[in-house]
Formats: sequence, structure tokens, C-alpha cells
Amino acid sequence: MKQVLTLVVKLQPTSEQVQLLDNIAQAFADACNYINKTVKPNLTNRNSIQAVCYQDVKERFGLTANHVVRACARVAANRLTAQQKRRKVKAERSRSRSVSFGESFNTERSRGVKHFQSTSFDCDARTFRLIETGYLASISTTGKRAKIPMRVSNYHIGKLSGPNPTSAQVCQHKDGDWYVHIQLKSDAPKPIKTDNVIGVDFGRRDIAVTSTNQSWSGREIQERRDQFNRVRASLQKKASQGTRSTRRRVRNILKRLSGKERRYQTWLNHNISKVIIDEAKQTQSFVSIEDLTGIREKTNKKPRNKTERRRSNSWAFYQLRTFLEYKGIKEGIEVVAINPAYTSQTCHCCLHIGLRNNKSFKCSNKACGWIGDSDKNGALMIALVGQSVRLPRGSSLLACSINSGLQKAHAIATA
Repeated sequence: MKQVLTLVVKLQPTSEQVQLLDNIAQAFADACNYINKTVKPNLTNRNSIQAVCYQDVKERFGLTANHVVRACARVAANRLTAQQKRRKVKAERSRSRSVSFGESFNTERSRGVKHFQSTSFDCDARTFRLIETGYLASISTTGKRAKIPMRVSNYHIGKLSGPNPTSAQVCQHKDGDWYVHIQLKSDAPKPIKTDNVIGVDFGRRDIAVTSTNQSWSGREIQERRDQFNRVRASLQKKASQGTRSTRRRVRNILKRLSGKERRYQTWLNHNISKVIIDEAKQTQSFVSIEDLTGIREKTNKKPRNKTERRRSNSWAFYQLRTFLEYKGIKEGIEVVAINPAYTSQTCHCCLHIGLRNNKSFKCSNKACGWIGDSDKNGALMIALVGQSVRLPRGSSLLACSINSGLQKAHAIATA
């Protein structure tokens, strides 16, 4: 199995090289827009698109052969993405059974591919080459080949010392500087075959709680998010009531603060996922997590105040899941996502439905009577379900009577 690691490295071009990058990015975007407009919209295969317009695009925009191929591939990929979105919208419309005229109009407008901006272009092994001596990025442009110095860290040096990258994407970020996104392909190790499991319960009060008594509180990230929200509200109020110079200063401050909250959440999720995967590697275990897909749509239907809605919608549980999955692939640790239904309401000792009240859980089975932390019980239950899913002879939970355990929960859910 191949795993792709993307390294984002800042480029340090001269003024002449900046102009070369601007020119190739503009030509690449113009080529993509031309391909998207002239080629039939039902063509989504890059080879089919390339066969139709290759020579014409090459003569019109002065791109190299490989850049034309990459432009066709980008248009094909964006069309496939738009096609998947249309199928999703169509499925949602069929479930709702009735759609207003405005919704239908918006759906029709969303069918096309968005306009391609001149902020990036794709490269392959021929149009991009890494020069380790001095760490230069050799990039083919419409004018000449540019050898641009890269601002590398020790982490970048360690990753770039071995493999020879075969693909990259050169992008201009919001700060106006140019970066190169280098894709490194490596063979991922085979997953460890083991029956040991670490269950992870996701939440807002505690970001993650494991079945091995590790937990990360969500109080600090919630306080930070609330603080950033207050600052943004205050600045926007000043901008609406202030002078032109005040609005200009507010825009500059908001631009400086932009992304701080997101970067802190990303840093936190990276640390949490690293600790969990390291523990799984040391104990030769796989990781069992909850599949929380669609939870926002369900919770947003419930009546809540504005603050609770904002906090819920800023919960980065999916990012934590993706970090666990890609770090697990890298270390040979399998990450299993299970159905979260009734895992927080089932006792991990006797599999009876219990009573959960915020952070406390009490089993309703008189023969058991387990009392403890609800998140810890949820993590243990997630570990138990994940382990049963991995057993080759089927789930051991199926041996339970219909009056207890997850079978009762399943019966209630499907009734």
C-alpha cells in the first residue's frame, strides 16, 4: 500500500523568478478554463480530455507538454468532484421528496466546475526536480527553468534526504508568498495483526478519552475559541461604527488573527493523535473510534442557542480522525471506525443500557451496578465493539440475550 506525504516548503524566489511563477500560474489557469469551456462537460477522463484538446492548448498558451497533461488532469479531477456533489444533492432531494423552485435553481447552478484561479499549477517528475545540494526547487516555466531556493527545516531535510519526489504543486498562499507542496510516496507497512485494542471516545467536554485512562480536556480550546469570537465581534462592531481609517486597521488586525484558532486546533489534534498511535504501537494494538459522520446535521436540527451552535459546529472531530488514520497507516496501526449508536449508553461490564448524566454513568442492571465516568465507559465500550468487529468468527456480543447489551439497543434503533 502506497502512502503519500505532502511537505509544504516555502520558496524564496527573486523578483525575476516571481514573475516567472506568476506567468506560468496564469497560463496554467487560462489553459484549465479553456479546456473546461471547450471540451464536452460529460468527459471526465483525463486521457479523453487530453486526446481532444492537447495540441490546441499547447499552441495557445505556450505550456510545456507535461504542464498541458497536468492541466487536463486537473480539469478531469474537478469535474469528477462536481459530479460526486451532484449525486449527493440528487440523493438528498430524493430523500426530502419536495424541493422548492429556489433550491432547484441553486442546484442547477452548482453543476458546473468553478473558475480556475491563477494561484497554483501542478508539476510532475519532468517539470519539477529537487536539488539537494543547497535545497533548490528546479521548476519548469513558460519562460525558462527556474532554480529557486527553498526555506527548509530539519524536519524537511530529514524527509527529503531519501526519496526522489515525482510530483509537486506550486501554490501562492494568502500571504502572497510562493510555496511548493511536495508529494512523497512511500510503502506503508502492513497493519499489525493483534486482538489488543484501544478505544477512543470523541467529545467536546473531553476532546478524546481512551480506554487506557488517557484523556484530553476540551476546556482550553473552548476558551480560546470563545476568546477569538469575542475579539472578532468587537473588531467588527468598531469597523461598522468607525471611520475609513478605523475600518482599514480592523481589516489588518483580522487578517493577522486569521487562522490562529485553526492552527491551534490542528496542533492540538496532531499531539493527541501522535500520543494515541505511539501507545498503540508500543502495546501492539489497533485503534477503535466512533464514526461520527453526519452528527452536525443531526444536532443542528435541535433547538439550541447561538453559542452552543457555534461551539458544536467548530468541533474538529473529523480532523482528529483523519490524523489518527494517516498516522496509523504510517506506523502499521489499523484504525477501525464503528457505529456510535448506544455506545455511550451501554455498560461495558454487562452490556445493559444504563443511565448517563453528563460525566457520570450508572448501570441499570442490579447484578452489575457499575458506576463511573461516562466517557471512560464509552471508550471501553468502543474498544469492545471494535474488538468484536475484528474477530474472524464474528462478534462475541451476539451471544448476549436480547434483554441486555447492544442487541437490545439495536432492536430499539431498528424498531
